[in-house]
Amino acid sequence: MDDRQKLLHDWTEKLLAAFEIDGTEVDIDAVLGLAGRAAHGVVRPAAPLTTFVVGYAAGLAVGSGQADEQVAMRSATAVADALCAEAAADGGSE
Repeated sequence: MDDRQKLLHDWTEKLLAAFEIDGTEVDIDAVLGLAGRAAHGVVRPAAPLTTFVVGYAAGLAVGSGQADEQVAMRSATAVADALCAEAAADGGSE
């Protein structure tokens, strides 16, 4: 693990602890990949908005009992990925 990866891992662990959701699995590479696709397929500011909405949608699905954590994140990410691809195909970003 390089310094950047360790910093991101440690920061994620700190966030999870602060929100009292320790033990939640976060695929940092998947989140960063989605953010990159949103930034390049839509516009840069779409990256944090996209990852926030995906996390929120997944959280709602888990909280309402519609899906477990893994399924909720995969499903929400797949929807966002499809929208990012559509936006990129339509002419995309900066």
